[in-house]
Amino acid sequence: MPMNLHPIEAGNFKLDGGAMFGVVPKPLWSRTNPADSNNMIDIASRCLLIENGDRLTLIDTGMGNKQSDKFFGYYCPWGNFTLEKSLNEKGFHKNDITDVFLTHLHFDHCGGAVQRNKNQTGYEPTFKNATYWSNEKHWNWATKPNRREKASFLSENILPMQESGQLKFVGDPKEYFSTANELDFGIFFADGHTEKQMIPHIDYKGKKIVFMADLLPTAGHLPLPFVMGYDTRPLLTLPEKEMFLNMAADNDYYLFLEHDAHNPIITVKHTEKGVRLNECFAIDELFN
Repeated sequence: MPMNLHPIEAGNFKLDGGAMFGVVPKPLWSRTNPADSNNMIDIASRCLLIENGDRLTLIDTGMGNKQSDKFFGYYCPWGNFTLEKSLNEKGFHKNDITDVFLTHLHFDHCGGAVQRNKNQTGYEPTFKNATYWSNEKHWNWATKPNRREKASFLSENILPMQESGQLKFVGDPKEYFSTANELDFGIFFADGHTEKQMIPHIDYKGKKIVFMADLLPTAGHLPLPFVMGYDTRPLLTLPEKEMFLNMAADNDYYLFLEHDAHNPIITVKHTEKGVRLNECFAIDELFN
């Protein structure tokens, strides 16, 4: 049976445009990512489900819903998407998922991986039959967080994966790219945004689909200096992004944008100004 890919919308929210573009002046970034009256820009949580034989691998899980109203108030949720509803609409149940692959453990990527238990007394994995995948270096980084990232690594999102016995680590990369024997895709490892973020590279119907996570949050982040204020090592993001975007332009990769609310999938091309947008695709143009 051929591999199938199913985009899974886990819920839209908003983030401060200045934080999303770091030192880039607003007149530049607002051309591609217009802000509302509170300077907030639209953000998606577009996860990806890989159906491959008996294996159902979910890449990232969105924010989930277990934090307080005050917490979600900072992020202005909008739209009607939820992780569970989107899975159901594709014909799947959360108990069908065999693997959950987390690009990194910031709350907007892994929050949906853990839920409150039935009695509301503690937490449990949302996907009770799944193996949860991280990597050892990122896990240690997230569970002993630095003060700058501490607010993004929430223990209730993370520790229940290990306490349940469902957590596994992919092998340590020998270089920036590794073919993950444990999974159905290769992984590009990047350290600029956070330690050992994992970017899946999926071979699908003769195309290379790359799940961009926070290496390229939106199409508006294509120019090299357009780096998020959230990145812990922006001077590492620059060469990582440059290397990746050159590969993407050279090899006609299809970039699946987790956080771009309006451009789900893009391709890129070389120009005199560097790598820039080539084409935008709607979900149903590529996956059906």
